[in-house]
Amino acid sequence: MFFLHNRGGVNLRAIAVASAAALIIGCGIAAGHALAAEPAAAQSAPFTSDRLSVEVIGSGPDVILIPGLASSREVWRPLATRLSATHRVHLVQLSGFAGQAWSHGDGAFVAPEVEELARYIRAARLDRPAVIGHSMGGLSGLLLAQAHPELVGRLMSVDSLPFFSAMYGPQVTAAQARPFADQAAAGILSVDEATFRTQQVQTAAGLVRDPATRALVVDWSMASDRHALAAAMKDVMTTDARPGLAAMTTPVTALYASDADGGAPAAMADGLWTHEYAALPGVKLIRVDGSRHFIMTDQPVRFDALVDEFLK
Repeated sequence: MFFLHNRGGVNLRAIAVASAAALIIGCGIAAGHALAAEPAAAQSAPFTSDRLSVEVIGSGPDVILIPGLASSREVWRPLATRLSATHRVHLVQLSGFAGQAWSHGDGAFVAPEVEELARYIRAARLDRPAVIGHSMGGLSGLLLAQAHPELVGRLMSVDSLPFFSAMYGPQVTAAQARPFADQAAAGILSVDEATFRTQQVQTAAGLVRDPATRALVVDWSMASDRHALAAAMKDVMTTDARPGLAAMTTPVTALYASDADGGAPAAMADGLWTHEYAALPGVKLIRVDGSRHFIMTDQPVRFDALVDEFLK
């Protein structure tokens, strides 16, 4: 489920799009990370939900990893495996994405999912965990911290804006974006399978640099429930978290990508992220060059270093 937008003739990455996984399934290699032959033992989380599931590995301070739209939790597998040596990692899987069941038709996606994340933190008795979210997962983390600041210790947003549709112009409002969101959702539901795959293949090239990872992006998108995709995209395009930024007390680090070869130019990315996060007190904005939307797969070494610094 990919949508690109052009501003000034330059391709910008869609913020809430089908997730990419760096994981090469079966080969044990992900975006330059060698996965352990014996992964850390998964623990059963005391939680049941029709909105999400959580896999828990490792022990130590708690870290929650939230994937983006159409994503499998496997997009975080290299990071989770590495962190599990020192942290208890909670890998979220959102229902409806990457082959997971969806039972909510065309109903709301993001707000109920955020509330289920809050319920999970309480049910698992986590003490202000660190939260890392990519794309729509970053927006979810931001909304979670705004609605339940007592539950989130710190937040890392990975290539995610507080209002997706700001990419269409700084004056765009959620109300103005709604007709386009409805149109996007209708397109997801109406297009045939072959055309949908063609669209994903074309757009994936703008989201990820690695061809093998692009193929996985497409596969996970194709395995997602179309109604879940449509509902999530509509919510993301019309959810504006900017009004709540000024009152936030949760420390936030926002990573964003720049790629001179087919991605967002540095100056454009700087301007967009600085403007959209301007109201958030103390936000730490970090540009990652040589990367498209999936920073964790395009620049894994740099990404790991930034996560380690964030978790200190």
